[in-house]
Amino acid sequence: MLLTLIYPLLLLGGAVLAAQSSINGRLGSTVGVLASAWLTFSMGAVVTFLLVFFFEPHHEATLFSVPKWQLTGALFGVVYMLAIVFAIPRVGTAAATVAVISGQMLMSLMIDHFGWLGNTRLPLDSSRMIAIVLLAGALCLIYASNARRERLVAHST
Repeated sequence: MLLTLIYPLLLLGGAVLAAQSSINGRLGSTVGVLASAWLTFSMGAVVTFLLVFFFEPHHEATLFSVPKWQLTGALFGVVYMLAIVFAIPRVGTAAATVAVISGQMLMSLMIDHFGWLGNTRLPLDSSRMIAIVLLAGALCLIYASNARRERLVAHST
């Protein structure tokens, strides 16, 4: 039963992430890239603090006792946020999202294949290679659509 709920939850997470990216891109156009990232992370920290304070059960490990390399995920979140806030006003939500998903797909396949970061090793097979090719095709089609639109706008002005 739980497994059947995981994929709809992940699809919802992806939809929310695309909406968040678009909102943050607009915010970045209004207040600047760095200010947008700061505002987003500040609001996220407040919401997360409240969720942890009221709902998180006690754990033996704490922020101070976990391996320090596990805290680098926060730095990667900053890289993602800055890239998305910078890119969305320039290339659009779809192109930025597909590019991000492509990067996620490539890195996740390498992590799975090599078992990096303590994850279970899942070898790269033909189905996974086809997924990479299809995703690259989606990115190329969206890029071509954006380039065609820019050419039409340039010729009409």
